[in-house]
Amino acid sequence: MRREGLPISAAQQIKPSIETKIRSLPLELWPESDRNAWISASRPSQRLKGGGAGSHLKSITLNDLRRRYGYFLDCLNRRGLLDPTKAAGAHVVPENVDAYLKELVARVGSVTVQGSIYKLRRACELIDPARDQSWLADIEKDLALAMRPRSKANRWVLTEVLVEASLTLIAEAENSRKMSQLAQARQVRNGLMVAMLAMHPIRLKNFADLEIGRNFVEIKGSWWIVLSASETKEGRPDERRIDDLLQSALDRYLRKYRPVLAGAVQSSLTALWLSSNDGSPMTYDGVARAVTETTRSTVGVAVSPHLFRTATASSAAIHGGAKPHLASALLHHTDHRVTEAHYNRASSLSAAQSYREIIQGYVKD
Repeated sequence: MRREGLPISAAQQIKPSIETKIRSLPLELWPESDRNAWISASRPSQRLKGGGAGSHLKSITLNDLRRRYGYFLDCLNRRGLLDPTKAAGAHVVPENVDAYLKELVARVGSVTVQGSIYKLRRACELIDPARDQSWLADIEKDLALAMRPRSKANRWVLTEVLVEASLTLIAEAENSRKMSQLAQARQVRNGLMVAMLAMHPIRLKNFADLEIGRNFVEIKGSWWIVLSASETKEGRPDERRIDDLLQSALDRYLRKYRPVLAGAVQSSLTALWLSSNDGSPMTYDGVARAVTETTRSTVGVAVSPHLFRTATASSAAIHGGAKPHLASALLHHTDHRVTEAHYNRASSLSAAQSYREIIQGYVKD
């Protein structure tokens, strides 16, 4: 991988084409002025020395803003509009934003459209704080008035259905005599991702970023998700023991299937989720696609990672009536109507145990 700060000519050049697959343009492929400005803005503060304009933001927020700005640059690049000689933030002009908006409206809902423009403005404010973005803020406000959240009624599935379908998918892969080793490893990985996200509905940013030994650790024979306060949206640590239903499948994935995905060259990587294409860590979008397509093929409904949180809330409401705040604790939400003590570590673990008992009762052996 090319190191940050090298000239753009050292990076892999992308042939402009409207047919190229949509993605967030990686930082190393940004125009040099934008890239350097972002690196400077995200520089953390140190003792007796101030950081960049974004040093007050959590890394999870900075990563999200970088990703959204990358989508904007990718849109321009595919249209041949990305000029590597322009000043930082100079691509954010009405005509370019209009092209980006047209693409967004054609492929995502109104809520995501508004959020994308909002985050584009925030990213640009970090890259070039002196540039006037009032016109972009006006577009953002107009989009907010037109937001119409899509109904989730036909897109959510109860957690126990997701868990049972994903465990079946894993078993089918492991018992297959026709699948290649790589195909088996990919299917086991996809099934495990769905099962883990269903039982432990953390946010996609955290789920895609799990690393063995850092925020995914083995403690006394069990695997845990251990997120620090700086990694969560709520600013509180989040610790979850991987459910017993999944421990054996997880152990087999780590011992047998993940090495197949990694290959010899990438065997030192610590990312939990590895691509079946080249063994590299899966991206945010790659994990989202794998989860959504796996649910589409197994339960007949394309359940996005965010809707797993809806599934959790629904299952908790239906099956956990005696525990009215179970869903809030599982989703790590803050609710002023619930006492602060409910959200301490002990209560979170207790909520996870209660939810585990409920779901296990509905998953077939």
